[in-house]
Amino acid sequence: MAAPLADRPDLRLRPATSADRDAVADLICLSTNFWYQASGRPRIFTAGPEPCGLFWDVYDALDPGCCVVAEDARTGHLAGSCFYHPRDTHVSLGIMNAHPNHFGRGVAGRLLRFVTDLADAAGLPTRLVSSAVNLDSYALYTRAGFVPGAIYQDMVVPPARVAAGLTGTDEMDLAAARARPATPADVPAIVDLEWRVARIRRPGDWQHFVNNAAGVWRVSVLDRVGGGIDGALAAVDHPGSTMLGPGVMADDAAAAALIAAELRRQAAGPRRDVSPVFLVPADRPALVRQVYAWGGRNVELHVHQVRGDYQPPTGVAMPTFMPETA
Repeated sequence: MAAPLADRPDLRLRPATSADRDAVADLICLSTNFWYQASGRPRIFTAGPEPCGLFWDVYDALDPGCCVVAEDARTGHLAGSCFYHPRDTHVSLGIMNAHPNHFGRGVAGRLLRFVTDLADAAGLPTRLVSSAVNLDSYALYTRAGFVPGAIYQDMVVPPARVAAGLTGTDEMDLAAARARPATPADVPAIVDLEWRVARIRRPGDWQHFVNNAAGVWRVSVLDRVGGGIDGALAAVDHPGSTMLGPGVMADDAAAAALIAAELRRQAAGPRRDVSPVFLVPADRPALVRQVYAWGGRNVELHVHQVRGDYQPPTGVAMPTFMPETA
């Protein structure tokens, strides 16, 4: 897909190139930390911009050339950046950042318009996950025609509670015995399940997670009695992002079993003291209660928003920030 990069007198957009990698990583770190600190919260990226290169590396591997940057027309300084992810069923807005020195210039709005124009030209909905705490970004998206479709509770379970054992309902404990690491042969079944549950398709994403060329991904699947699968859950483990997701499951028991499986895998790895964040749909109260029973706590809320056609999931859909391709 391509869309015209219309300039303003004071701001120009251009496709990002590999030469922009470090500057974009620095912008992601600076912009994100600035907002959290301005809101009275601790920094998200505590190790500086270097780990934020993960965003460029993963997104460029998935969608080469799908990053647009905004430059100050006079100085050439980087004022903003935005990744986007064209898929057959939708276009997803990836991580978008504006430099604090350029706040108030409409940088984010211009970048967003680029992505929605691209999606509109293709006749596809645009999808994103945004913080429910950041009301400025929420307003930006709703003004642009995005409509909230689901609320997610960002949750973590302390490593000590994982080490103590994660048990649940009888259904979950029975399902847990069917969880296993995914193989490339599982990708078609994962893609079909996600289509049935969430009405989106992204086979390249799941192939990328399972192949794990970067060495930072894990994927678990849950075998169905009688054949097929009842769920799949990816996880990324890197200093720039430690999360569970994306995930798609037939029901709450399958979701709980796979979350428990990936938490256990994290606890058995070299970064066992790091608690992955994962997004639990707020409209799945049984699943939320199960995570609370494990000692889980809320750290933030996010909203899934769509501009265009949207069908609520018929099972459990778990989005993530790395990568934001749903």
